[in-house]
Amino acid sequence: MRAGIGTALGNILWLTIKELRVLRADPVLLLLVAYTFTAAVYTVATGVKTEVRNAAVAVVDEDRSGLSRAVVAALLPPLFQPPVPLAPAEVAPALDAGRFVFVLQLPPRFESDLLAARPVNLGLDVDATAMAQAGNGAAYIQQIVQSTVAERLGSPPSPIELVIRLRFNPNGLPEWFTSVMQVMNSTLILSIILPGAALLREREHGTLEHLLAMPVTPLQILLAKIGANALVIVTAAILSLLLVVRGLLGVPIAGSVPLFVVGTMLFQVSVAALGVLLATMTSSTGQFGLLALPAFILMMLLSGSMTPLESMPGWLQHAVQVLPTTQFVAFAQSVLFRGAGLDIVAPRLAALAVLGVLFLGGAYLRLRDTLAS
Repeated sequence: MRAGIGTALGNILWLTIKELRVLRADPVLLLLVAYTFTAAVYTVATGVKTEVRNAAVAVVDEDRSGLSRAVVAALLPPLFQPPVPLAPAEVAPALDAGRFVFVLQLPPRFESDLLAARPVNLGLDVDATAMAQAGNGAAYIQQIVQSTVAERLGSPPSPIELVIRLRFNPNGLPEWFTSVMQVMNSTLILSIILPGAALLREREHGTLEHLLAMPVTPLQILLAKIGANALVIVTAAILSLLLVVRGLLGVPIAGSVPLFVVGTMLFQVSVAALGVLLATMTSSTGQFGLLALPAFILMMLLSGSMTPLESMPGWLQHAVQVLPTTQFVAFAQSVLFRGAGLDIVAPRLAALAVLGVLFLGGAYLRLRDTLAS
């Protein structure tokens, strides 16, 4: 009994070493792993922004009073570029040409009408092709106008003052969220691609038949392929988290990194098994890519890393709980952002373990039948 277990573990170890050597000999895959967890994380975190940053704004000032000039002067970086003065006839051509996202129009007698307590209508033209920036920027401009008018002309004190506290991201920096989410998305993509590609590479090169001639079982082959690629991907993800996210981008990690490693390993088992399962359904690397692409895109979109789960229909919120990405994103956000301990994330870890067993079992049965045929 013990000799059989020792032999099986030895087979898995040598098969894992073989997989690592094959990966080391493939510079394209190594470059893909390195790029995905370094340059891709940094560029997405710093370059992909939906909030208002450096937005182009123009102002039609038909009042030219002290108050109107104060409103124009309050449109400051980093939210907005220096305001560009426009004539009323230039507004439509400028928006048609895409020169500005916002055009604020201050009417004649703007200050005098406010001093006389007469109603004043301001115009704000918005290029809404950038939807998130348009909505947030319009709200910012409205707040700037209101606060500037209140400061210059005075306003009665409000009986209620709302004090806002931002937890887990006190400065509201999007890099804190997007960088960590990019690490998780990269982990998902490579965890599906690498094991599946490794299996197809064996088939295309004719070395799968050599493995079948050896005293190894389909389960040992499956565990070796998952284990070798998981070792590489988890190591790259942790280095990315420590060196790129925390070191280069300055994002603090609130929770336990070892706890995050445990959750990542459980997540690896399920999605890597899914990659092998998809590979057994195809006959070439091209077919595998076409099948894997919609799989991980759908899993990313429904995981909560891009859109909140609360914005989805109720039935869909319950349905996506069976996806390992949904459980992993909730687990990672709790650990890395909120500093949650094992007592809080234990249900997520249990769900990842169950899903891992199910996906691993499905991949094993499919791989066994494929090898037998």
